[in-house]
Amino acid sequence: MRGEYCVGSATFLSLVAVLLLIFVHVGQINTSTVPHGVSMATVNTSGYAQALGDAFKVPIQGLYTDNTSAPLGERAGLRDQYDFGLYSYCAYVNTTAGQCSNQTVGMKFEPYTALTSDMFLNYSQYSDAIFVDTTFMDSSYLGYNAHVAYYFLLLGTIAAAIALITGLLKQTFAFFVSTGMSVVATLFILIGAAIWTAIVKKAEGINTFDVAQGIPCGVTVYYGIGIYLSWAAFACLAASIIPYMISCCTFRG
Repeated sequence: MRGEYCVGSATFLSLVAVLLLIFVHVGQINTSTVPHGVSMATVNTSGYAQALGDAFKVPIQGLYTDNTSAPLGERAGLRDQYDFGLYSYCAYVNTTAGQCSNQTVGMKFEPYTALTSDMFLNYSQYSDAIFVDTTFMDSSYLGYNAHVAYYFLLLGTIAAAIALITGLLKQTFAFFVSTGMSVVATLFILIGAAIWTAIVKKAEGINTFDVAQGIPCGVTVYYGIGIYLSWAAFACLAASIIPYMISCCTFRG
């Protein structure tokens, strides 16, 4: 491989990885188009009222709100969809309108807490009894692991950015640094993406949970695009290691 092609491919792969990770970090910081489209996990609650009605044999009223400006965590009513990012989560009453929580560095993934904090007290008490002993309700497990995963993704992003910048200097030592930072970034992004994948998979157990015999709970969890972007960034960083290493060993400047 010619030197310029080798350096160029490594730089391109690092650039793509950094851009993907930037998208991961901006997910759900507000409800505008790009952040709205990127999340680490999504919880759909639109079927929960129907499930409670079928289980209790009574009409369920007042569980949801249609007020798009209603604050989160104030028992103002459940939203149809909750999207969780690395710094905050947003809840939407429809596909476009919603509110976001305050931004927190290393925000914990606590979907059950987010949902029940929007319910009137009687519904949250019913939910406590229904979801007891489920992983979905285990905020300490989900929250702690998401918090740890955040720092791996953050450090991996920083390492990837350093690899990209030093690779542009076109010096032997700079390529050595780029190689090392690419290895570190690849490892950290791998760990962060794997942890998020595992905890969302655990939370997905609620998808087959019944509130009563033969009555699905109406709450579903699924992966957000942020997890896929993290894995794509990992692939790009892993692929960049070899050309950076070749440049480190063969470049003469």
